[in-house]
Order: sequence, then structure tokens, then C-alpha cells
Amino acid sequence: MTPHELSRQEEHLFAVLSGERFLKMEGLSNEVPFFIYPYEPEHALDVAKAKKRVKNRLAGKGIEVREINLYDLSVDVLKERGDWDEVLEVEPELDKAEFTEMLQSMLNPQQHLAPAIRGRLADGEFDIVFLTGIGEVFPYIRSHNVLNNLQSVVVGRPMLMFFPGRYEQSDTLGSSLVLFGRLKDDQYYRAKNILEQEP
Repeated sequence: MTPHELSRQEEHLFAVLSGERFLKMEGLSNEVPFFIYPYEPEHALDVAKAKKRVKNRLAGKGIEVREINLYDLSVDVLKERGDWDEVLEVEPELDKAEFTEMLQSMLNPQQHLAPAIRGRLADGEFDIVFLTGIGEVFPYIRSHNVLNNLQSVVVGRPMLMFFPGRYEQSDTLGSSLVLFGRLKDDQYYRAKNILEQEP
């Protein structure tokens, strides 16, 4: 992705996110208001800067974004439950598979993450939710699991997930999230590609 392409995508993001149609979730015909911004992982730092600029521009128009970074949220959840020190202690002793399994159970999206996200959205004083930190929490948190568990949590507001990889959509195979452009995370067909939305 060239700087020019990223700049064009940033303008498109701002135009879509600041539009009445997007904010009022019009034209979704009972579908969940979840959107995905797929980007090439090697451009993560540039995308993070673009995301910050978009947030600032939206704030300038009175549109509040509530960002939830899954990595930061995971650390907070473990600290709030008093498990953080134990995780740091056992990590060197466990092999990768055991450690992943332990974190997957400690950070189960349905039992732990969805309620934590609900708590962070409880005041309702925002217009859009940004979900970030997807790459940092792989493989112990899978993005499709989080999305499936947020359908009853993020309601009445659109949500945009920043996804380091591809969102492949096919009429025959359905849609799937391909993390880092290599790992098929699983089929997830309910979100829309933000880059294909009309401003």
C-alpha cells in the first residue's frame, strides 16, 4: 500500500464514519452494524497514525469514538481478577500450546471479554466503537469469537474493527478473516468491509 493509497483510505474512512447514514446505521436491513477495516500488517504503524487522525477529526465534528484495544483489555481483565502475576510467573515454564490454552480459558470471549467490553461501553457517551489490538492477542483470542460475542454487547452504535489482514468475501465460500494475510481465522460473514461503504 503506497502512502497515497493509505491517505485515500483515511479520507474514505473519515467520510464514511462522519456520515449520517453510517452513524444512524441506515441501510443495514437488520444486519449487525459491524464493519471491518482490513489492512496489510506491515502498515500497522501508519494505520495507527491514520486512525488517530481520523478520531481527532471526528471529535472535531462532535463525533465521539470509544476505542477498545483487545490487548490492553486482556491485561486489565487479568489484573482486575488478580491473575496477572500468575500469568507472568508461569509463562517461562509452559510451552507455547499450554500457555495459549491457559490464556484462552482465562480470556474466554463470552465469559470474560464481552462483559468487560460491556462495562467499558456502559455510559453510552460515544457514537462509534473502534476495536483494535487484534494482531497482538492472536492466537489466544480469535477475532471471529470476539465479534460473535459482541452482537448483544455493542448495540445501537456502529463498530469498526481494525484488522491486520484480509477480509475475503466470496459468494460461494462466504466471508472469512485472514489474519496477517496467512491464517484463516474462520468464517465471519456478518461484518461489512468499510472500504466498500458509500460515504
